[in-house]
Amino acid sequence: MRLFVQGAVLLLGMGFLSAPAKAQKVVIEDDVPNSIVLVSQDKAGDEIVRIMNETQSPRFHDPKAPRFVLTDRKGRFALGIGGYVKATAEYDFGGISDDVDFYPSMIPNGGQNYVRNQFQMDATTSTIFLKLVGRTKHLGDFVVYTAGNFRGGSKVAYVSFLGFTMGYDYSTFMDLAALPPSIDYAGPAGQVFSRATLLRYERAFGKGWKAGVGIEMPVVDGITNQSVNISNQRMPNFPAYIQYAWNKSSHIRVAGIVRNMTYENLVAQRAESKAGWGVFAASTFNVTSKLNFYGQATYGRGISQFLNDISNLDVDLVPDPEAKGKMQVLPMMGWYAGLQYNITPKVFVSSTYSQTRLYSENDYPVTPSDQYRYGQYLVANIFWNVNANLQVGAEYLRGWRTDFNDMTRHANRLNVTSDNVAFCKCATPGDSWCGISFRGDWQISD
Repeated sequence: MRLFVQGAVLLLGMGFLSAPAKAQKVVIEDDVPNSIVLVSQDKAGDEIVRIMNETQSPRFHDPKAPRFVLTDRKGRFALGIGGYVKATAEYDFGGISDDVDFYPSMIPNGGQNYVRNQFQMDATTSTIFLKLVGRTKHLGDFVVYTAGNFRGGSKVAYVSFLGFTMGYDYSTFMDLAALPPSIDYAGPAGQVFSRATLLRYERAFGKGWKAGVGIEMPVVDGITNQSVNISNQRMPNFPAYIQYAWNKSSHIRVAGIVRNMTYENLVAQRAESKAGWGVFAASTFNVTSKLNFYGQATYGRGISQFLNDISNLDVDLVPDPEAKGKMQVLPMMGWYAGLQYNITPKVFVSSTYSQTRLYSENDYPVTPSDQYRYGQYLVANIFWNVNANLQVGAEYLRGWRTDFNDMTRHANRLNVTSDNVAFCKCATPGDSWCGISFRGDWQISD
């Protein structure tokens, strides 16, 4: 079957579909037999609904499956459009974290900033996405997905079929389903978080088992001086994982990553490299019918890019004080543990504690010094799903930063948020989100 749509398609019918009980579908005719049909997701074909649901991201901050989709008449291909507007108000007191997200590593010392209170507002994590799904004889289930927010660049943009994922996506060295809920977009200090341009292969096998392996574009940040420099990289990162799930909401995952990081020895005038590696174990499971557990523990060398709080320090590679022109990789760790309690089907509370730690080696960082040694992160929140299109929440955060001189400083933050889910609603006076139109040619063959 060949589906070919040319020219411009203006999504005028979507505004009427905001009341699905009154308008279930709109047919947009063209001059070839293949028309496209605008339907609510519950009216789409079973295969389309299944693929949409099975391929949505489990991360708390990511949008779920769209409510409305464009499909061909046979219901084998569908283009979903959706997103949300998220507005957050933040107030720091008793110390600040100098970022719109809450990082203990960003708590300044007295010589850097004497401000102890701070008010901020943020809507840059509001997200819009396009998701094309279908099923063909040769590719099986396939997904083409792109999503972006207002923090610069694309959040993700990839194509997935036959177990392969190619494009820009969350790292294979992550467990999205084990991340706890929070208003704070960054999340716990000790969680593993990274996106990369990648090629990944994943496969389910046996009963509840799944494994994946990837090749990913490296990003290496480090501290340099007059004897060393970091520029081009010669090798990709190599992550892999294995996971066992005993039901839909409970699993354990073990993952590892190996990276070869290139730097320039300006004394010897040549390129050299150091190996970095990391491992983590993560899990989420139901303690009771209403209580869920989230947790992760990570350890490695030269993996600061992947540890949430330490990623701000640029310590993938650091100078070796004992060898001029040489660099080294430092040991580091991070972990978190949290609980979520579902009070009602629409209201839940959660709390998570997390810690990250950077270790000194070969007297780097110098001890004592005011360089970051470890951070602690505590969050407690409540969320209310008012209806299918609106979620509100409130949150308290506390962070501690301790340096290699054993000096500790802290910060507190209160967050309140409103997430307005928008499914291509046409703009009318008073609407907080406008409609969408698109132009282009696209073709899919099976």
